[in-house]
Amino acid sequence: MPTALITGITGQDGLYLAELLLTKGYDVHGLIRGQNNPKRDLVEHLLPDVRLHHGDLTDMSSLIRALRDSDPDEVYNLGAVSFVAYSWENAALTTDVTAKGVLNMLEAVRLHAGGHPEDVRFYQASSSEMFGKVQEVPQHERTLLWPRSPYGVSKVFGHYMTINYRESYGMHASSGILFNHESPRRGPEFVTRKISEAVARIKLGLQDHVVLGNLDAERDWGFAGDYVEAMWLMLQQPRGDDYVVATGETHSIRDFLDAAFAHVGIDDWTPYVRQDERFMRPAEVDHLIGDASKAREVLGWKPKVSFRELVAMMVDADLAATRQGW
Repeated sequence: MPTALITGITGQDGLYLAELLLTKGYDVHGLIRGQNNPKRDLVEHLLPDVRLHHGDLTDMSSLIRALRDSDPDEVYNLGAVSFVAYSWENAALTTDVTAKGVLNMLEAVRLHAGGHPEDVRFYQASSSEMFGKVQEVPQHERTLLWPRSPYGVSKVFGHYMTINYRESYGMHASSGILFNHESPRRGPEFVTRKISEAVARIKLGLQDHVVLGNLDAERDWGFAGDYVEAMWLMLQQPRGDDYVVATGETHSIRDFLDAAFAHVGIDDWTPYVRQDERFMRPAEVDHLIGDASKAREVLGWKPKVSFRELVAMMVDADLAATRQGW
């Protein structure tokens, strides 16, 4: 039975990845920060077979302890301060966790593996936010990185540190450059979930509008449940490498609104949507669209859930959750 340790297991990717690994017969361990973490109950409810360890990406000793206690064959580093808007307000904390936390995890894995660093396979969650002010369209693994937020800058540090450990120590270390991926498990602070939750409440008469920022921002959106399969496939390859994971399609916030409101029978959403400059980014990223040819050719991976299917899935989940909460 292979063993995996997942940091960031309380997030949408961590939950979907843990479910995937359990179906493949893994002994799954998760790193969780804080003894009173409010998401611990959710993980224990959804994933009763996962063993949880207390730790923090800013605390090397806790990482070494978690590795000792779990003794994993594979480590998936998904933990991060992942809300881009928050990263401008807390740039130092974002750097400590999302950048230096990767270094701490890599070094802890290297020390744990001793003289055989290649024995523990490592996955780093890189991000399309690293492309920021994009230098070419679409973006691939060799596109110049030009991040436009403290979050993006932190992800670039972690990405290059992963490459450095692979090249310097022979670690089986891979980075997945994941473009935006969503699900019903996405946090309500993210715009896609903010929209799906608002549409459900508007449909049920519990809310009369939603306030958003830039409606013309475009992203390459996929389903998180599809993307975690790509993570696993990377660590099954003979050598570590870097892969873009994306749908190759781009949609605007307006497109997301069109699909979400249409799903509940509302054709004109303009009376229900307001804009506020508070939700505008100080520096917006440009035309993000991924070229996942390498993942398709090497890993045999491709997305299964379409954009409209994803939006419908999220709205339906929020409709059900809202009705249940009445």
